[in-house]
Amino acid sequence: MGQKFEPRRIALIVEDDFEVRGLAAALLEETDLRVVETSSAEEALDYLRERADDVAFLFADVRLSRLMTGLDLARTVRIKWPWVRTVLTSGLAPDEGLSEMPRDVRFMPKPWRALEVLMEAERAAQGYRHN
Repeated sequence: MGQKFEPRRIALIVEDDFEVRGLAAALLEETDLRVVETSSAEEALDYLRERADDVAFLFADVRLSRLMTGLDLARTVRIKWPWVRTVLTSGLAPDEGLSEMPRDVRFMPKPWRALEVLMEAERAAQGYRHN
């Protein structure tokens, strides 16, 4: 009779460039993850405070237009919500300002390859576990 509803796991995109965010969202819509878009790390943190249990994948730009960077966001996520698979992306060279990136956060240079993003999302969907 009553089938238990399991919410779709979420891919949270954090990108302040509208076009790039839309491209990432369109790509991630092809996965089993539900896509949520934010334009700042602050918005993403607000969302995570409410729905972190459902978030499997965080895809964030390093440089964001507000005070908090994607790197700051990744550090916070690793501490508070360690089950969220995190990928940072940037047009910067990986050694420029990213030396303090948490060890288990993946870096993907821009322009990123669609297949790489999809593989990371799939790993997040498959490995999603919240205890």
